[in-house]
Amino acid sequence: MGFARTCSVALVGVEGVVVEVQADLEPGVAAFTLVGLPDKSLSESRDRVRAAIVNSGAEWPQKKLTVGLSPASVPKGGSGFDLAVACAVLSAAERVDPRAIADLMMVGELGLDGRVRPVRGILPAVLAAADAGYRQVVVPECSAAEAKLVPGVSVLGVRSLRQLIAVLTDEPVPEEEPVEAGRPDPLLAGLTVPGVGAGLSYDGHAPDLAEVAGQRRARRALEVAAAGRHHVFLLGPPGAGKTLLAERLPGLLPSLTSEESLEVTAVHSVAGTLPAGQPLIDRPPYCAPHHSASMAALIGGGSGLPRPGAVSLAHRGVLFLDEAPECSPRVLDALRQPLESGQVVVARTGGVMRLPARFLLALAANPCPCGRHGIGGDGCECPPSTVRRYQARLSGPLLDRVDLRVTVEPVARTELTAATGPAESTAEVAVRVRAARERAAARLADTPWRTNSDVPGHELRTRWRPEPEALAEAERDMERGLLTARGLDRVLRVAWTLADLSGRARPGAEEVRHALELRTGVRRGAVVAGALL
Repeated sequence: MGFARTCSVALVGVEGVVVEVQADLEPGVAAFTLVGLPDKSLSESRDRVRAAIVNSGAEWPQKKLTVGLSPASVPKGGSGFDLAVACAVLSAAERVDPRAIADLMMVGELGLDGRVRPVRGILPAVLAAADAGYRQVVVPECSAAEAKLVPGVSVLGVRSLRQLIAVLTDEPVPEEEPVEAGRPDPLLAGLTVPGVGAGLSYDGHAPDLAEVAGQRRARRALEVAAAGRHHVFLLGPPGAGKTLLAERLPGLLPSLTSEESLEVTAVHSVAGTLPAGQPLIDRPPYCAPHHSASMAALIGGGSGLPRPGAVSLAHRGVLFLDEAPECSPRVLDALRQPLESGQVVVARTGGVMRLPARFLLALAANPCPCGRHGIGGDGCECPPSTVRRYQARLSGPLLDRVDLRVTVEPVARTELTAATGPAESTAEVAVRVRAARERAAARLADTPWRTNSDVPGHELRTRWRPEPEALAEAERDMERGLLTARGLDRVLRVAWTLADLSGRARPGAEEVRHALELRTGVRRGAVVAGALL
Protein backbone atom coordinates (compact mmCIF):
# COMPACT_ATOMS: atom_id res chain seq x y z
CA MET A 1 0.00 0.00 0.00
CA GLY A 2 1.30 3.47 -0.91
CA PHE A 3 0.25 6.80 0.56
CA ALA A 4 1.38 10.39 -0.09
CA ARG A 5 0.10 13.88 0.52
CA THR A 6 0.77 17.42 -0.60
CA CYS A 7 -1.01 20.76 -0.49
CA SER A 8 -3.07 22.96 -2.78
CA VAL A 9 -5.52 25.84 -2.28
CA ALA A 10 -9.26 26.19 -2.85
CA LEU A 11 -10.46 29.72 -3.54
CA VAL A 12 -13.59 31.03 -1.85
CA GLY A 13 -14.06 34.43 -3.42
CA VAL A 14 -10.72 36.18 -3.09
CA GLU A 15 -9.71 34.19 -0.02
CA GLY A 16 -7.87 30.88 -0.12
CA VAL A 17 -8.42 27.74 1.95
CA VAL A 18 -5.50 25.34 2.23
CA VAL A 19 -6.46 21.87 1.02
CA GLU A 20 -4.50 18.70 1.70
CA VAL A 21 -4.36 16.46 -1.36
CA GLN A 22 -3.98 12.79 -0.33
CA ALA A 23 -3.37 9.81 -2.61
CA ASP A 24 -3.78 6.20 -1.53
CA LEU A 25 -2.89 3.09 -3.59
CA GLU A 26 -4.29 -0.33 -2.67
CA PRO A 27 -4.31 -3.73 -4.40
CA GLY A 28 -7.44 -4.27 -6.44
CA VAL A 29 -9.07 -3.52 -9.73
CA ALA A 30 -7.51 -0.45 -11.35
CA ALA A 31 -9.77 2.52 -10.67
CA PHE A 32 -9.43 6.24 -9.93
CA THR A 33 -11.77 7.75 -7.33
CA LEU A 34 -11.72 11.45 -6.44
CA VAL A 35 -13.47 12.48 -3.21
CA GLY A 36 -13.73 15.68 -1.19
CA LEU A 37 -16.68 17.65 -2.69
CA PRO A 38 -15.20 18.36 -6.15
CA ASP A 39 -17.15 20.17 -8.85
CA LYS A 40 -17.45 19.09 -12.49
CA SER A 41 -14.21 20.74 -13.67
CA LEU A 42 -12.29 19.17 -10.79
CA SER A 43 -13.80 15.72 -11.36
CA GLU A 44 -12.53 15.88 -14.93
CA SER A 45 -8.97 16.19 -13.58
CA ARG A 46 -8.83 12.38 -13.36
CA ASP A 47 -8.51 12.13 -17.13
CA ARG A 48 -6.18 15.12 -17.41
CA VAL A 49 -3.85 13.82 -14.70
CA ARG A 50 -3.72 10.29 -16.12
CA ALA A 51 -2.86 11.51 -19.63
CA ALA A 52 -0.33 14.05 -18.33
CA ILE A 53 1.53 11.44 -16.25
CA VAL A 54 1.70 8.93 -19.11
CA ASN A 55 2.79 11.56 -21.65
CA SER A 56 5.46 12.79 -19.24
CA GLY A 57 7.21 9.39 -19.37
CA ALA A 58 5.99 8.07 -16.00
CA GLU A 59 4.02 4.88 -15.44
CA TRP A 60 0.40 5.02 -14.34
CA PRO A 61 -0.18 2.74 -11.31
CA GLN A 62 -2.44 -0.20 -12.14
CA LYS A 63 -4.05 -0.35 -8.70
CA LYS A 64 -7.05 1.00 -6.87
CA LEU A 65 -6.33 4.73 -6.51
CA THR A 66 -8.21 7.06 -4.18
CA VAL A 67 -7.45 10.80 -4.08
CA GLY A 68 -8.97 12.76 -1.22
CA LEU A 69 -9.25 16.53 -0.86
CA SER A 70 -9.39 17.56 2.78
CA PRO A 71 -11.28 19.24 4.40
CA ALA A 72 -14.10 17.50 2.58
CA SER A 73 -16.70 20.05 3.76
CA VAL A 74 -15.23 22.92 1.66
CA PRO A 75 -16.53 23.06 -1.94
CA LYS A 76 -13.67 22.78 -4.42
CA GLY A 77 -13.61 23.68 -8.06
CA GLY A 78 -11.41 24.56 -10.97
CA SER A 79 -8.43 22.91 -12.56
CA GLY A 80 -5.78 24.31 -10.21
CA PHE A 81 -5.56 21.05 -8.26
CA ASP A 82 -4.19 19.04 -11.22
CA LEU A 83 -0.52 19.52 -10.36
CA ALA A 84 -0.96 18.55 -6.71
CA VAL A 85 -3.04 15.49 -7.60
CA ALA A 86 -0.46 14.29 -10.13
CA CYS A 87 2.44 14.65 -7.67
CA ALA A 88 0.49 12.90 -4.92
CA VAL A 89 -0.24 9.97 -7.26
CA LEU A 90 3.40 9.74 -8.36
CA SER A 91 4.57 9.80 -4.74
CA ALA A 92 2.11 7.12 -3.72
CA ALA A 93 3.48 5.04 -6.63
CA GLU A 94 7.04 5.66 -5.29
CA ARG A 95 8.11 7.54 -8.43
CA VAL A 96 8.75 10.58 -6.21
CA ASP A 97 9.80 10.58 -2.55
CA PRO A 98 6.67 11.44 -0.50
CA ARG A 99 8.79 13.57 1.85
CA ALA A 100 9.77 15.81 -1.08
CA ILE A 101 6.21 17.03 -1.62
CA ALA A 102 4.78 16.91 1.91
CA ASP A 103 5.59 20.57 2.63
CA LEU A 104 4.96 21.95 -0.85
CA MET A 105 1.97 23.95 -2.02
CA MET A 106 1.12 23.37 -5.69
CA VAL A 107 -1.27 25.21 -7.98
CA GLY A 108 -1.56 24.58 -11.72
CA GLU A 109 -3.60 22.96 -14.46
CA LEU A 110 -2.17 20.08 -16.49
CA GLY A 111 -2.56 19.71 -20.22
CA LEU A 112 -2.87 16.24 -21.69
CA ASP A 113 0.74 16.50 -22.88
CA GLY A 114 2.01 17.29 -19.38
CA ARG A 115 2.44 21.03 -19.80
CA VAL A 116 1.55 23.13 -16.75
CA ARG A 117 -1.02 25.79 -17.57
CA PRO A 118 -1.71 28.89 -15.47
CA VAL A 119 -4.95 29.34 -13.56
CA ARG A 120 -6.70 32.32 -12.05
CA GLY A 121 -6.16 33.32 -8.43
CA ILE A 122 -2.46 32.52 -8.07
CA LEU A 123 -1.81 35.49 -5.77
CA PRO A 124 -4.60 34.82 -3.22
CA ALA A 125 -3.66 31.11 -3.29
CA VAL A 126 -0.03 31.86 -2.41
CA LEU A 127 -1.13 34.38 0.24
CA ALA A 128 -3.29 31.69 1.86
CA ALA A 129 -0.41 29.20 1.78
CA ALA A 130 1.95 31.74 3.34
CA ASP A 131 -0.55 32.49 6.11
CA ALA A 132 -0.79 28.74 6.79
CA GLY A 133 3.00 28.49 7.20
CA TYR A 134 4.02 27.06 3.81
CA ARG A 135 7.25 28.54 2.50
CA GLN A 136 7.68 26.67 -0.80
CA VAL A 137 5.20 26.86 -3.66
CA VAL A 138 5.12 25.40 -7.15
CA VAL A 139 3.22 27.34 -9.81
CA PRO A 140 3.15 27.53 -13.62
CA GLU A 141 6.18 29.27 -15.04
CA CYS A 142 4.20 32.15 -16.54
CA SER A 143 2.56 32.82 -13.13
CA ALA A 144 5.79 32.86 -11.14
CA ALA A 145 6.06 36.67 -11.20
CA GLU A 146 2.61 36.97 -9.64
CA ALA A 147 3.43 34.39 -6.95
CA LYS A 148 6.69 36.17 -6.09
CA LEU A 149 4.74 39.22 -4.95
CA VAL A 150 4.18 37.41 -1.64
CA PRO A 151 7.18 38.00 0.65
CA GLY A 152 8.87 35.15 2.49
CA VAL A 153 7.85 32.44 0.02
CA SER A 154 10.18 30.49 -2.28
CA VAL A 155 8.57 30.13 -5.72
CA LEU A 156 9.36 27.42 -8.27
CA GLY A 157 7.91 28.04 -11.73
CA VAL A 158 7.66 24.96 -13.95
CA ARG A 159 6.61 24.62 -17.57
CA SER A 160 5.82 20.90 -17.55
CA LEU A 161 5.24 17.97 -15.23
CA ARG A 162 8.44 16.40 -16.54
CA GLN A 163 10.43 19.32 -15.20
CA LEU A 164 8.80 19.09 -11.78
CA ILE A 165 9.45 15.34 -11.53
CA ALA A 166 13.10 15.94 -12.37
CA VAL A 167 13.41 18.65 -9.71
CA LEU A 168 11.78 16.48 -7.03
CA THR A 169 13.98 13.44 -7.86
CA ASP A 170 17.27 15.36 -8.32
CA GLU A 171 17.46 14.33 -11.97
CA PRO A 172 18.63 16.54 -14.87
CA VAL A 173 15.84 19.01 -15.66
CA PRO A 174 14.73 18.60 -19.29
CA GLU A 175 14.46 21.67 -21.48
CA GLU A 176 11.06 22.44 -22.92
CA GLU A 177 10.79 23.87 -26.40
CA PRO A 178 10.39 27.66 -26.15
CA VAL A 179 7.60 29.42 -27.95
CA GLU A 180 8.80 30.88 -31.24
CA ALA A 181 9.00 34.65 -31.37
CA GLY A 182 5.85 36.17 -32.80
CA ARG A 183 3.71 33.12 -32.09
CA PRO A 184 1.07 33.15 -29.33
CA ASP A 185 1.80 31.10 -26.23
CA PRO A 186 -0.91 28.40 -26.01
CA LEU A 187 -0.42 28.19 -22.25
CA LEU A 188 -1.92 31.66 -21.85
CA ALA A 189 -5.04 30.90 -23.87
CA GLY A 190 -8.21 31.44 -21.84
CA LEU A 191 -6.43 32.82 -18.77
CA THR A 192 -7.89 36.30 -19.08
CA VAL A 193 -11.58 36.96 -19.55
CA PRO A 194 -12.39 39.45 -22.31
CA GLY A 195 -15.20 41.93 -22.03
CA VAL A 196 -15.58 42.03 -18.24
CA GLY A 197 -15.29 45.82 -18.16
CA ALA A 198 -12.49 45.84 -15.62
CA GLY A 199 -11.10 49.08 -17.01
CA LEU A 200 -10.60 51.27 -19.99
CA SER A 201 -7.81 50.91 -22.53
CA TYR A 202 -6.27 54.25 -23.32
CA ASP A 203 -3.69 52.92 -25.77
CA GLY A 204 -0.89 54.38 -23.67
CA HIS A 205 -2.57 57.82 -23.44
CA ALA A 206 -4.05 58.61 -20.03
CA PRO A 207 -6.90 61.16 -20.18
CA ASP A 208 -5.83 64.57 -18.89
CA LEU A 209 -7.94 67.20 -17.16
CA ALA A 210 -6.25 69.82 -19.34
CA GLU A 211 -8.36 68.47 -22.22
CA VAL A 212 -11.59 69.51 -20.46
CA ALA A 213 -12.80 72.97 -21.45
CA GLY A 214 -14.47 75.08 -18.76
CA GLN A 215 -16.36 73.19 -16.01
CA ARG A 216 -14.61 74.91 -13.10
CA ARG A 217 -17.17 73.73 -10.56
CA ALA A 218 -17.10 70.12 -11.78
CA ARG A 219 -13.29 70.09 -11.86
CA ARG A 220 -13.20 71.36 -8.28
CA ALA A 221 -15.68 68.66 -7.25
CA LEU A 222 -13.47 65.96 -8.78
CA GLU A 223 -10.49 67.32 -6.84
CA VAL A 224 -12.46 67.17 -3.58
CA ALA A 225 -13.74 63.67 -4.40
CA ALA A 226 -10.22 62.38 -5.04
CA ALA A 227 -8.72 64.09 -1.96
CA GLY A 228 -11.21 62.61 0.50
CA ARG A 229 -12.52 59.61 -1.47
CA HIS A 230 -16.01 61.10 -1.57
CA HIS A 231 -18.71 59.74 -3.89
CA VAL A 232 -19.82 62.16 -6.60
CA PHE A 233 -22.96 62.63 -8.71
CA LEU A 234 -22.68 64.54 -12.01
CA LEU A 235 -25.99 65.85 -13.34
CA GLY A 236 -26.18 67.58 -16.69
CA PRO A 237 -27.42 67.52 -20.27
CA PRO A 238 -25.97 65.27 -22.98
CA GLY A 239 -22.64 66.49 -24.30
CA ALA A 240 -21.78 68.63 -21.27
CA GLY A 241 -18.77 66.44 -20.41
CA LYS A 242 -19.92 64.16 -17.58
CA THR A 243 -18.22 61.05 -18.95
CA LEU A 244 -15.20 63.11 -19.98
CA LEU A 245 -14.78 64.26 -16.37
CA ALA A 246 -15.40 60.86 -14.78
CA GLU A 247 -12.78 59.17 -16.97
CA ARG A 248 -10.17 61.59 -15.58
CA LEU A 249 -11.01 60.93 -11.93
CA PRO A 250 -8.74 57.83 -11.52
CA GLY A 251 -5.72 59.88 -12.63
CA LEU A 252 -6.20 62.20 -9.65
CA LEU A 253 -6.02 59.38 -7.11
CA PRO A 254 -2.68 58.58 -5.44
CA SER A 255 -0.90 55.35 -6.32
CA LEU A 256 -1.85 52.30 -4.29
CA THR A 257 0.19 51.31 -1.26
CA SER A 258 1.86 47.90 -1.17
CA GLU A 259 -0.97 46.41 0.88
CA GLU A 260 -3.64 47.94 -1.35
CA SER A 261 -1.85 46.70 -4.48
CA LEU A 262 -1.95 43.13 -3.21
CA GLU A 263 -5.67 43.46 -2.39
CA VAL A 264 -6.53 44.80 -5.84
CA THR A 265 -4.28 42.34 -7.66
CA ALA A 266 -5.83 39.41 -5.77
CA VAL A 267 -9.33 40.43 -6.89
CA HIS A 268 -8.32 40.86 -10.52
CA SER A 269 -6.35 37.61 -10.45
CA VAL A 270 -9.44 35.67 -9.35
CA ALA A 271 -11.58 37.46 -11.95
CA GLY A 272 -9.05 36.81 -14.73
CA THR A 273 -8.59 40.50 -15.56
CA LEU A 274 -4.92 41.05 -14.77
CA PRO A 275 -3.29 43.02 -17.62
CA ALA A 276 -0.87 40.95 -19.71
CA GLY A 277 2.68 41.23 -18.44
CA GLN A 278 1.61 43.16 -15.34
CA PRO A 279 1.51 40.87 -12.29
CA LEU A 280 0.96 43.77 -9.86
CA ILE A 281 -1.64 46.55 -10.17
CA ASP A 282 -0.24 49.69 -8.53
CA ARG A 283 -2.73 52.25 -9.87
CA PRO A 284 -6.37 52.62 -8.78
CA PRO A 285 -8.58 50.58 -11.14
CA TYR A 286 -11.43 52.09 -13.14
CA CYS A 287 -14.56 50.08 -13.84
CA ALA A 288 -17.42 51.39 -15.98
CA PRO A 289 -20.10 48.72 -16.52
CA HIS A 290 -22.93 49.31 -18.97
CA HIS A 291 -26.22 50.50 -17.52
CA SER A 292 -27.83 47.18 -18.52
CA ALA A 293 -25.54 45.23 -16.14
CA SER A 294 -27.28 42.62 -14.03
CA MET A 295 -27.15 42.24 -10.26
CA ALA A 296 -24.55 39.48 -10.53
CA ALA A 297 -22.39 41.54 -12.89
CA LEU A 298 -22.40 44.58 -10.63
CA ILE A 299 -22.39 43.09 -7.13
CA GLY A 300 -20.95 39.64 -7.81
CA GLY A 301 -22.47 36.23 -8.21
CA GLY A 302 -23.04 33.52 -10.75
CA SER A 303 -23.82 29.83 -10.59
CA GLY A 304 -22.17 27.88 -7.80
CA LEU A 305 -19.65 29.96 -5.88
CA PRO A 306 -20.01 33.68 -6.73
CA ARG A 307 -17.38 35.59 -8.69
CA PRO A 308 -16.31 39.21 -8.14
CA GLY A 309 -18.55 41.83 -9.68
CA ALA A 310 -17.88 45.39 -10.80
CA VAL A 311 -17.91 46.74 -7.23
CA SER A 312 -15.02 44.42 -6.36
CA LEU A 313 -13.15 45.03 -9.62
CA ALA A 314 -13.28 48.74 -8.69
CA HIS A 315 -11.90 48.08 -5.18
CA ARG A 316 -9.55 50.94 -4.18
CA GLY A 317 -10.45 52.67 -7.44
CA VAL A 318 -13.39 54.27 -9.24
CA LEU A 319 -16.75 52.72 -10.17
CA PHE A 320 -18.44 54.88 -12.80
CA LEU A 321 -22.11 54.35 -13.63
CA ASP A 322 -22.99 56.39 -16.70
CA GLU A 323 -26.68 56.95 -17.46
CA ALA A 324 -27.38 55.88 -13.87
CA PRO A 325 -31.21 56.32 -14.06
CA GLU A 326 -31.25 53.77 -16.88
CA CYS A 327 -29.84 51.13 -14.53
CA SER A 328 -32.24 48.80 -12.79
CA PRO A 329 -33.42 50.43 -9.52
CA ARG A 330 -32.98 47.08 -7.78
CA VAL A 331 -29.37 46.88 -8.95
CA LEU A 332 -28.66 50.49 -7.94
CA ASP A 333 -30.07 50.01 -4.45
CA ALA A 334 -27.83 46.97 -4.01
CA LEU A 335 -24.93 49.45 -3.90
CA ARG A 336 -26.12 50.85 -0.58
CA GLN A 337 -24.57 48.12 1.56
CA PRO A 338 -21.06 48.11 0.00
CA LEU A 339 -21.02 51.94 0.02
CA GLU A 340 -21.36 51.85 3.80
CA SER A 341 -19.30 48.77 4.73
CA GLY A 342 -16.64 48.66 2.01
CA GLN A 343 -17.38 45.01 1.32
CA VAL A 344 -20.13 42.88 -0.17
CA VAL A 345 -21.41 39.59 1.22
CA VAL A 346 -22.91 37.33 -1.45
CA ALA A 347 -24.88 34.24 -0.43
CA ARG A 348 -25.54 31.49 -2.96
CA THR A 349 -26.34 27.81 -2.80
CA GLY A 350 -22.65 27.05 -3.32
CA GLY A 351 -21.61 29.07 -0.29
CA VAL A 352 -21.34 32.52 1.29
CA MET A 353 -18.57 34.81 0.14
CA ARG A 354 -17.18 38.11 1.35
CA LEU A 355 -15.62 40.30 -1.35
CA PRO A 356 -13.83 43.65 -0.89
CA ALA A 357 -15.67 46.62 -2.37
CA ARG A 358 -14.20 49.89 -1.08
CA PHE A 359 -14.55 52.09 -4.15
CA LEU A 360 -15.21 55.70 -5.10
CA LEU A 361 -18.61 55.88 -6.78
CA ALA A 362 -19.17 58.32 -9.65
CA LEU A 363 -22.71 58.61 -10.99
CA ALA A 364 -23.73 60.51 -14.13
CA ALA A 365 -27.26 61.30 -15.23
CA ASN A 366 -29.28 63.49 -17.56
CA PRO A 367 -31.93 65.71 -15.94
CA CYS A 368 -34.73 64.00 -17.91
CA PRO A 369 -35.18 61.40 -20.70
CA CYS A 370 -34.63 63.99 -23.45
CA GLY A 371 -31.81 65.64 -21.50
CA ARG A 372 -32.94 69.25 -21.97
CA HIS A 373 -34.82 69.85 -18.72
CA GLY A 374 -33.83 73.20 -17.21
CA ILE A 375 -31.92 74.31 -20.33
CA GLY A 376 -32.83 77.32 -22.44
CA GLY A 377 -33.41 77.22 -26.17
CA ASP A 378 -35.84 74.60 -27.41
CA GLY A 379 -36.50 73.48 -23.86
CA CYS A 380 -37.70 70.14 -22.58
CA GLU A 381 -40.72 68.40 -24.05
CA CYS A 382 -40.99 65.80 -21.28
CA PRO A 383 -44.14 66.07 -19.11
CA PRO A 384 -43.44 66.95 -15.45
CA SER A 385 -44.59 63.50 -14.36
CA THR A 386 -42.06 61.87 -16.70
CA VAL A 387 -39.27 64.07 -15.34
CA ARG A 388 -40.22 63.16 -11.76
CA ARG A 389 -40.31 59.44 -12.51
CA TYR A 390 -36.97 59.61 -14.30
CA GLN A 391 -35.24 61.42 -11.46
CA ALA A 392 -36.87 59.15 -8.86
CA ARG A 393 -35.10 56.12 -10.34
CA LEU A 394 -32.15 57.19 -8.17
CA SER A 395 -33.56 56.49 -4.72
CA GLY A 396 -33.21 58.85 -1.79
CA PRO A 397 -31.26 56.34 0.36
CA LEU A 398 -28.72 55.88 -2.43
CA LEU A 399 -28.25 59.60 -3.05
CA ASP A 400 -27.99 60.16 0.71
CA ARG A 401 -24.75 58.19 0.54
CA VAL A 402 -23.32 60.46 -2.18
CA ASP A 403 -21.32 63.37 -0.76
CA LEU A 404 -20.97 65.61 -3.82
CA ARG A 405 -23.74 66.59 -6.24
CA VAL A 406 -22.63 68.79 -9.11
CA THR A 407 -24.60 70.26 -11.99
CA VAL A 408 -22.49 70.08 -15.14
CA GLU A 409 -23.52 73.05 -17.27
CA PRO A 410 -23.22 73.01 -21.08
CA VAL A 411 -19.90 74.41 -22.27
CA ALA A 412 -20.22 77.80 -23.96
CA ARG A 413 -18.79 78.43 -27.40
CA THR A 414 -16.38 81.00 -26.00
CA GLU A 415 -14.92 78.42 -23.59
CA LEU A 416 -14.36 75.92 -26.40
CA THR A 417 -12.78 78.39 -28.79
CA ALA A 418 -10.97 80.64 -26.31
CA ALA A 419 -7.31 81.29 -27.14
CA THR A 420 -6.24 81.14 -23.50
CA GLY A 421 -3.72 78.56 -22.31
CA PRO A 422 -4.78 75.05 -21.31
CA ALA A 423 -6.47 74.41 -17.99
CA GLU A 424 -4.74 72.69 -15.11
CA SER A 425 -3.49 69.23 -15.97
CA THR A 426 -4.17 66.03 -14.09
CA ALA A 427 -0.62 66.03 -12.74
CA GLU A 428 -1.00 69.51 -11.24
CA VAL A 429 -4.28 68.69 -9.51
CA ALA A 430 -2.94 65.31 -8.36
CA VAL A 431 -0.15 67.10 -6.45
CA ARG A 432 -2.74 68.97 -4.36
CA VAL A 433 -4.76 65.79 -3.88
CA ARG A 434 -1.70 63.91 -2.66
CA ALA A 435 -0.81 66.74 -0.23
CA ALA A 436 -4.35 66.71 1.17
CA ARG A 437 -4.26 62.94 1.56
CA GLU A 438 -0.95 63.22 3.44
CA ARG A 439 -2.43 65.82 5.84
CA ALA A 440 -5.39 63.56 6.51
CA ALA A 441 -3.17 60.50 6.96
CA ALA A 442 -0.99 62.37 9.47
CA ARG A 443 -4.05 63.43 11.47
CA LEU A 444 -5.45 59.86 11.41
CA ALA A 445 -2.08 58.15 11.98
CA ASP A 446 -3.09 56.40 15.22
CA THR A 447 -6.49 55.28 13.95
CA PRO A 448 -7.70 52.54 11.58
CA TRP A 449 -8.81 55.20 9.04
CA ARG A 450 -6.75 56.80 6.29
CA THR A 451 -9.12 59.12 4.41
CA ASN A 452 -11.77 61.57 5.60
CA SER A 453 -14.59 59.52 4.09
CA ASP A 454 -13.68 56.61 6.38
CA VAL A 455 -13.96 58.52 9.68
CA PRO A 456 -17.17 57.83 11.66
CA GLY A 457 -19.40 60.82 12.31
CA HIS A 458 -19.15 60.41 16.08
CA GLU A 459 -15.38 60.95 15.89
CA LEU A 460 -15.84 64.06 13.77
CA ARG A 461 -18.33 65.54 16.23
CA THR A 462 -16.29 64.78 19.35
CA ARG A 463 -12.62 64.19 18.61
CA TRP A 464 -12.01 66.39 15.56
CA ARG A 465 -14.42 69.29 15.92
CA PRO A 466 -14.60 72.17 13.44
CA GLU A 467 -14.23 75.80 14.44
CA PRO A 468 -16.87 77.26 16.81
CA GLU A 469 -20.14 78.15 15.08
CA ALA A 470 -18.91 76.55 11.85
CA LEU A 471 -21.88 74.14 11.79
CA ALA A 472 -24.57 76.78 12.37
CA GLU A 473 -25.84 76.71 8.77
CA ALA A 474 -25.73 72.91 8.58
CA GLU A 475 -27.66 72.62 11.83
CA ARG A 476 -30.35 74.95 10.47
CA ASP A 477 -30.68 72.75 7.36
CA MET A 478 -31.01 69.71 9.59
CA GLU A 479 -33.78 71.36 11.64
CA ARG A 480 -35.65 72.15 8.42
CA GLY A 481 -35.45 68.53 7.31
CA LEU A 482 -33.12 69.34 4.42
CA LEU A 483 -30.29 67.28 5.91
CA THR A 484 -30.29 63.87 7.59
CA ALA A 485 -28.01 62.83 10.44
CA ARG A 486 -25.95 60.83 7.95
CA GLY A 487 -25.93 63.86 5.68
CA LEU A 488 -24.52 66.02 8.46
CA ASP A 489 -21.72 63.53 9.05
CA ARG A 490 -20.90 63.52 5.34
CA VAL A 491 -20.90 67.34 5.24
CA LEU A 492 -18.34 67.25 8.06
CA ARG A 493 -16.16 64.80 6.16
CA VAL A 494 -16.22 66.95 3.03
CA ALA A 495 -15.47 70.06 5.13
CA TRP A 496 -12.36 68.36 6.53
CA THR A 497 -11.25 67.49 2.99
CA LEU A 498 -11.70 71.12 1.94
CA ALA A 499 -9.64 72.19 4.94
CA ASP A 500 -6.90 69.71 3.99
CA LEU A 501 -6.86 71.04 0.42
CA SER A 502 -6.51 74.63 1.63
CA GLY A 503 -3.93 73.74 4.31
CA ARG A 504 -6.09 74.78 7.27
CA ALA A 505 -5.85 73.12 10.69
CA ARG A 506 -9.61 72.52 10.87
CA PRO A 507 -12.70 73.49 8.87
CA GLY A 508 -14.44 76.79 9.41
CA ALA A 509 -17.78 78.25 8.36
CA GLU A 510 -16.66 78.70 4.74
CA GLU A 511 -15.58 75.04 4.37
CA VAL A 512 -18.88 73.86 5.88
CA ARG A 513 -20.84 76.19 3.57
CA HIS A 514 -18.93 74.86 0.58
CA ALA A 515 -19.54 71.29 1.73
CA LEU A 516 -23.26 72.02 2.07
CA GLU A 517 -23.36 73.37 -1.47
CA LEU A 518 -21.60 70.28 -2.79
CA ARG A 519 -23.97 68.12 -0.75
CA THR A 520 -27.24 69.75 -1.80
CA GLY A 521 -26.28 71.17 -5.19
CA VAL A 522 -27.74 74.55 -4.14
CA ARG A 523 -25.37 77.46 -4.74
CA ARG A 524 -24.67 79.56 -1.66
CA GLY A 525 -22.11 81.99 -3.06
CA ALA A 526 -19.14 80.84 -0.96
CA VAL A 527 -15.57 81.42 -2.03
CA VAL A 528 -13.19 78.73 -0.82
CA ALA A 529 -9.51 78.26 -1.70
CA GLY A 530 -9.74 80.77 -4.52
CA ALA A 531 -12.53 78.95 -6.35
CA LEU A 532 -15.65 80.93 -7.22
CA LEU A 533 -18.68 78.74 -6.66
